Amino acid sequence: MDPAALPTYDELPVRAELPAGSSWGVWGDHDVFGTLNLLTPERALAAARSIRTGRSFGLNLELTLPDPPLFGRTPFRHEVTNERNAVHDDVYHGWNTQASSQWDGFRHLAHRDHGHYGGVADSEHGVHHWAARGIVGRAVLVDVDRWRAEVGRPLRHGEADPITADDLRACLAAQRTVAETGDVLLLRTGYVTWYRTLDRDAREQHAAAPATPGLSGADVPAALWDLHISAIAADNPAVEMLPPSPPFLHPFLLPLLGLPLGELWDLDALARDCTAAGTYDAFFTSAPLNMPGGVATPPNAIAIR
Repeated sequence: MDPAALPTYDELPVRAELPAGSSWGVWGDHDVFGTLNLLTPERALAAARSIRTGRSFGLNLELTLPDPPLFGRTPFRHEVTNERNAVHDDVYHGWNTQASSQWDGFRHLAHRDHGHYGGVADSEHGVHHWAARGIVGRAVLVDVDRWRAEVGRPLRHGEADPITADDLRACLAAQRTVAETGDVLLLRTGYVTWYRTLDRDAREQHAAAPATPGLSGADVPAALWDLHISAIAADNPAVEMLPPSPPFLHPFLLPLLGLPLGELWDLDALARDCTAAGTYDAFFTSAPLNMPGGVATPPNAIAIR
């Protein structure tokens, strides 16, 4: 789709009978991809220009982190079998796909009044749609943690510290980075760096009542939509601030705008490389689990620079 053909946030919805602030109908009816529709073959081909050195960075946390899991999710048990002449298998008992690095699929959250993204029935969504073609394109890192420290407003880890739409735009400008249509935006808050410093007692206290910096503000949905990104992923647990201050952003982003949210990604090594090079883009791939009707999935994401 020609970027010029995309409506601005103020021009949404594209038909009067559709929910306010929604992208429903932009890519036709019964759509299950949302802003991932912006990841065209042409954009994937162009994204290859972001490969300069060939260095690659896996963006998934260890499956065992956070430990204990947040939001009351139960830890899984990893069994290595030894049942057939010393041939091993892995068995994950009680594995929750959202306990570590994840994509929130469109089944994860319905809007209270309007249902799931696009008005598509809950059971007809699923991460298998995304898995069928993968998620491939250009990623842009927005290292808000580093930028906020540089301008004398370091993020307060372990607290509900808002990252505003203005922060996002100012950080991009300071990095001399221009987000292009279809980019996957990678938001680094420094959460993973901070979390790794916590001892067991502190991790248990944090799991019981998570408080983290993150996106906050009624103007955030408009800011993200008008960047025309294909998805946003962050290193913190919810992309948005925890506890959230009104409005809670998830219902605006997932079921209304159809913007996939990645959470608890490990962006630290990528950020170090970006800072050293002074460039913040990368070729990006993600292989969601091909689970029919799946609610969420590990991203299995790689950035190549």
